[in-house]
Amino acid sequence: MKTKIKKNAAGDFIKDEGVIVSLADGVCWVEGLEGAKNAEIINFENGVTGMIFNLESERAGILVLNDFEKLKRNDRCYASGNVFTSGVGENLLGRVINPLGIALDSGENLEFKQYLPVEKIAPGVVERQPVDTPLQTGIKAVDAMIPIGRGQRELIIGDRSTGKTALAVDTIINQKDSGVISIYIAIGQKRAKVAQIIQKFKDFEVMKNTIVVVAGASDSVAMRYLAPYVGCTIGEYFMEKGKDVLVVYDDLSKHAWSYREISLLLKRPSGREAYPGDIFYLHSRLLERACRLNEKNGGGSLTALPIIETQSGDVSAYIPTNVISITDGQIYLESDLFFSGVRPALNVGLSVSRVGGTAQNKAMKRVAGKLRLDLSQYWELATFAQFSSDLDTATKEKIERGKRIIEILKQPQYEPMPVAEEIVNVYLATSGGLDDVKVEDIKKVETDFLKFMKEKKGKIFDTIREKKILDEIMEKKITDIFTDFKKDRNFVTN
Repeated sequence: MKTKIKKNAAGDFIKDEGVIVSLADGVCWVEGLEGAKNAEIINFENGVTGMIFNLESERAGILVLNDFEKLKRNDRCYASGNVFTSGVGENLLGRVINPLGIALDSGENLEFKQYLPVEKIAPGVVERQPVDTPLQTGIKAVDAMIPIGRGQRELIIGDRSTGKTALAVDTIINQKDSGVISIYIAIGQKRAKVAQIIQKFKDFEVMKNTIVVVAGASDSVAMRYLAPYVGCTIGEYFMEKGKDVLVVYDDLSKHAWSYREISLLLKRPSGREAYPGDIFYLHSRLLERACRLNEKNGGGSLTALPIIETQSGDVSAYIPTNVISITDGQIYLESDLFFSGVRPALNVGLSVSRVGGTAQNKAMKRVAGKLRLDLSQYWELATFAQFSSDLDTATKEKIERGKRIIEILKQPQYEPMPVAEEIVNVYLATSGGLDDVKVEDIKKVETDFLKFMKEKKGKIFDTIREKKILDEIMEKKITDIFTDFKKDRNFVTN
């Protein structure tokens, strides 16, 4: 139905009007709204807001954004003519918001001068440039073997409680002095967990460069569906200003569940695992927006770290395979490794970065070359060695070195490491410098040696950080210093 709403000098304004015919758990069906368009904002007469999600010949399916309990059948609603947008601006830095842009922290109310549509076509190939600048996570195992570049999409995947969020949070903490703006999007998380993460950001003084978008487990399905798109839109605002942005989607499994819930409520046809047919498009149109723009377009970047939760390590399930095929690699965290004390619980065989060494500085690339090979050989030989007590010398040496590499790559939570220290650490492991140190002494040797280097030989770290190279002269110098260090500290050798 249509109704005249007011007159002015330009003539009659005609506005679409509709009536609610049915409601169910956060969605409603409306008849009327003849000129409605997809993602258009709908205003109900009692102050409730909705967004068009389904368009049919006789009716429209609407996702209710707030105060669903206030609605009832036969309530009237009006088309606004505007699609759903998100407020953006510098004033979001350091704030915690919901997907509607409402502040959830104790700060002042947010006012926006600019709004951007949350659904946007990703930049084309011509507007992009290759990913070749590293985004340092501060986690030795990741920066050495699965490097992440600015503008990349790297999936973090694993079972529940294997350290996925911890890895993403450490990466954000490591951006403290890098100039990267971080956006953490919590989808379907408990409020208590999100509060702990925000407190950690404050403790490590990274909150001033971080924005947190929260759609908690107790929030409506609409909030959980919209959260990643709103976070990505805010990130794009900064990217188009030439800045580097890191966006963490924690996690997209719960996002897929929210989309499935909405789709089933709107009676869309369901397919595999009851997901609708366009579930792939749900995440592909989001993650494709991560890129590195060329200089002509400002040179900014948006790096995406989506998180996916697997069930019993099944990476061949529907949503994991979808997101693996969309992203530029994955960091696979394994329960068995986690519970055996290897943390981060990185599975070297299943983890990969399709950008690879292109996104590493030359020094790290040089020392990390052998690392993945040594670790892969160790896991293969360690399994084989369980069935044989009689091993040749070369096999024993590979197993012993592998044990030491695993120890050196272990890293406590909330302790990201500067890249120069990572390079020295990895060099000691791959060059054989730790082969004569007892496995149980590795962590103490590492801690004491890094402390000694910072206090007495800090220029070496400065040189590596500035020049980003590690030549043979520098390698020999580090080896000689470490050899003397082991003798002076009297570490027991094998």
